Amino acid sequence: MSASATTSETKSPSRIPKVPFWAQIVAGLVLGVLLGWLARSQDISWLKETLGQVGDIFVQLLKLAVAPLVFFAILVSITNLRKVNNAARLAAQTLVWFMITSLIAVAIGLAIGLLTNPGAGTGLTPQDGKLPKREGTWIDFLTGIVPTDVITPFTELNVLQIVFMAAVAGIAALKLGDRAQPILNLSESVLELLQKALWWVIRLAPIGTVGLIGFAIADYGWELIGKYATFTADVYIGCALVLFGVYPLLLATVAKVNPIQFFKGAWPAIQLAFVSRSSVGTMPVTQKVTERLGVPKEYASFAVPFGATTKMDGCAAIYPALAAIFIAQIFDVQLGIQDYLLIAFVSVVGSAATAGLTGATVMLTLTLSTLGLPLEGVGLLMAIDPILDMMRTATNVAGQALVPVVVAAREKILDVEKYNAATSSPVDEPESRETDRKVPVPVTA
Repeated sequence: MSASATTSETKSPSRIPKVPFWAQIVAGLVLGVLLGWLARSQDISWLKETLGQVGDIFVQLLKLAVAPLVFFAILVSITNLRKVNNAARLAAQTLVWFMITSLIAVAIGLAIGLLTNPGAGTGLTPQDGKLPKREGTWIDFLTGIVPTDVITPFTELNVLQIVFMAAVAGIAALKLGDRAQPILNLSESVLELLQKALWWVIRLAPIGTVGLIGFAIADYGWELIGKYATFTADVYIGCALVLFGVYPLLLATVAKVNPIQFFKGAWPAIQLAFVSRSSVGTMPVTQKVTERLGVPKEYASFAVPFGATTKMDGCAAIYPALAAIFIAQIFDVQLGIQDYLLIAFVSVVGSAATAGLTGATVMLTLTLSTLGLPLEGVGLLMAIDPILDMMRTATNVAGQALVPVVVAAREKILDVEKYNAATSSPVDEPESRETDRKVPVPVTA
């Protein structure tokens, strides 16, 4: 057989080029906007209902995996800390930087709100508001951490209680040592199964995008966005300042790495978060991009799940700060210095109430109840919430990837070569644990 014949036989047959995942997402956004505009302008009710159902199914599929995913991810992540030297210091550093970035984010939200007065000139009145279906108070927050049974948190999707149970189980497993290994092996296998199933859902994101964006346009229309123009712009500007201002500054000055490389590496998670509006649903991708940015797997497997349930710069810092100012202006309530300090306190301490799910209603009601503002104000923001939630969640997820990079760089365990080689290409599916490295991560004192 000739060499030319061999070459021709080994050439793969012509195939339709594969469309990059980011391009699929963009196509979904464009198609969703067009279909939503068509459904609203031509009053096509069946098209609007279809878009709504497609979007709801996608979100429901994400939520379906949330409860078990959070439980096993937290449990496994805590037990993975046994592979890391000086694990307590890493955990403490992670928590500290979560709080620092949240404090910066809430300060930006307050500053923008005070400068722009988002509640002025909207034409909205207190009568336009209504009580939310879900509320959050400090009593509910504190007493709600401990579940009354082990089933209800999973059926009612109380993520805070699930995190509590997983943390207790993880710490108990660490104390048991080798005797807990069978349970840990089972937990790791279940987590792999859940991540694989969730990955299939993630691949449906372009279709979910069509439904979510299309229904938002068809149901709310540009007129409603116009009413909330200042508030919407404030949320997007505030998130953009944190995302493209604060985060790069921290990367350049604290981590001493190239910020552009971070966004290249983290882009798959950020774009998925924008579409799905779920930090927990994006968590497998967030963990993969964090590892791709040079963060050791043993540390990333703790920091990312922890951040996906507690680290919410968009939903729990910028948004409640702006929303509190907006609602106070609608209801003609004057806020003082002590109120702004309370907003900052709630944002830093109470962000776990947001729980990484679509929407930030519980966190907002927690903030309003702390300030003594009318909870009916939440109803004023519910209509516009899906549009706001996209940018909020993208900011959340970027922060969840940023902090492990910063901590790893400070502790001299960041693989700088791997970080500098990171690309914006789609991440691969989660690897099985047989291929994972089991080498402890050295941490400098």
